[in-house]
Amino acid sequence: MPTTILIYDIPHDGLRAKVADACLDYGLARVQYSAFLGPLNHNRQQEILQRLRRLVGQEPARIQLVPVCEKDLRLMKEVVTAGYTVDR
Repeated sequence: MPTTILIYDIPHDGLRAKVADACLDYGLARVQYSAFLGPLNHNRQQEILQRLRRLVGQEPARIQLVPVCEKDLRLMKEVVTAGYTVDR
């Protein structure tokens, strides 16, 4: 199943929390405060985008869904320092 990165920029705190909850509902893992990663097939990608469009409505928001191939995912590099956490 394709891996998907979903990132967003939403000024409204309450709405941002609802979008994060929706990402978790779809089995995505938080990798940054406003970034999630996980497997979503094409149908699930379309479902989550529709759900997020309904949630956001007319509020200011930018949501990006990026499918990532396995080859590129294996090439991902990361630097994490001691004490860093994205638990929210």
